[in-house]
Amino acid sequence: MDEGHTCDQCGKTLTDMKGLKRHLRTHTGDRPYDCDQCGKTFTRMNDLKTHLRIHTGERPYECDQCGKTFTRMGNLKTHLRTHSGEKPFECDQCGKTFTHMHVLKTHRHVHSGEKPYECDHCGKTFTQMNGLKTHLRTHTGERPFDCYQCGKTFTRMNILQRHIRIHSGERPYECDQCGKTFTQIVNLNTHLRIHTGERPYDCSQCGKTFTRMNSLEKHQRIHSGERPYECDQCGKTFTQIENFQTHLRIHSGERPYNCDQCGKTFTYMRSLKTHLSVHSGARPYGCYQCGKTFIQIDNLKMHLRIHSGERPYYCDQCGKTFTNMRSLKTHLRIHSGEKPYGCYQCGKTFTHIRSLKMHLRIHSGERPYDCDQCGNTFTEMSGLKTHVCIRTEETHQNNLSVTDGKKDTCHSLLSHVISTDVNHQCLDHKVLQNQMTRTNAESEAALPTSFD
Repeated sequence: MDEGHTCDQCGKTLTDMKGLKRHLRTHTGDRPYDCDQCGKTFTRMNDLKTHLRIHTGERPYECDQCGKTFTRMGNLKTHLRTHSGEKPFECDQCGKTFTHMHVLKTHRHVHSGEKPYECDHCGKTFTQMNGLKTHLRTHTGERPFDCYQCGKTFTRMNILQRHIRIHSGERPYECDQCGKTFTQIVNLNTHLRIHTGERPYDCSQCGKTFTRMNSLEKHQRIHSGERPYECDQCGKTFTQIENFQTHLRIHSGERPYNCDQCGKTFTYMRSLKTHLSVHSGARPYGCYQCGKTFIQIDNLKMHLRIHSGERPYYCDQCGKTFTNMRSLKTHLRIHSGEKPYGCYQCGKTFTHIRSLKMHLRIHSGERPYDCDQCGNTFTEMSGLKTHVCIRTEETHQNNLSVTDGKKDTCHSLLSHVISTDVNHQCLDHKVLQNQMTRTNAESEAALPTSFD
């Protein structure tokens, strides 16, 4: 009777000589089968054949319950446990069960604290050999998993599989409460916290809680003052990469969001959404005190502070208070001297974006405000308002026989100008009214009292 073949290096017994030869390669490091597409080597021909499916996209093993496909039969068998609920591997220390043996082995390191696999480049240790192998690619630059549709390469197979869903549109993880779907299980798990109210990450300084770790990390920068993202054009710093990337559009002039109804473009998606209400006419948020309506809920909230007198934003340098954060941030530039908005043509900088927009008209020659009496044009609404009153005042002074009807010209004309753009009032209306009243009185005093 054949008693098998024993390895003289480790004592392992194999059923046949062929198996022993394959096994010896684990000691010698011999990997005679290499992939002609990426150069990866294997100890067995079967492993090479399975590997080639990564490049060809072949996935011959299909789950008859959900249609998911796999490159290996073993992976399909493991996957079937997600449908059956079978978790055959149990931890003998805490009783936790697992669908995969390798996950159980990794879990055991939680109890032992063992991380037996060490990187000889940087000393980092790992609980699994696979973790070490994947980590080594950060040193070698190897990215063996490539997308056959766009050519993008990846260090790990699971990252490639997630990437492929961009092309296929597959979103296999669905929330059973609201139906929202996700490309990754981790995103579904995070989303579920919206329904459960779970906020497992809490700030040790102020106690605020978060659904995601990265949200907590961003929040902690408020306490530390860390602003790791700096603009190399104006020096402004940011706590979040998203805000930094959006800020760069001020310098580049990029306006990626465009209205499909009128073609107007915007720097921010929220600005486009607000603009779309211009076309729809929707103003869904109404003030219960005065009836004024708003396109955005935030605008309604700020408006309500007019009635309540609330000014919750406070400048810690001079004590001035504000109804909204934006006004406070703008005000703080007075103390810091910051002028973040720069003209790309002449380099002049400004504290407010509206000041930059008005300045750009010097270069473009744009003069959008015109007097409908004489045709004079102006770059700013304030210039037009001043012009209207001066012009009317001169008319009164030069025409002593002014009639009651004509005395109303300045009032009606100025009223017309003001009504065309309420948001651009730059002159005090009462000052203008006082000026016109004084002019009328002077004109009437100059009239003769008798005609002898």
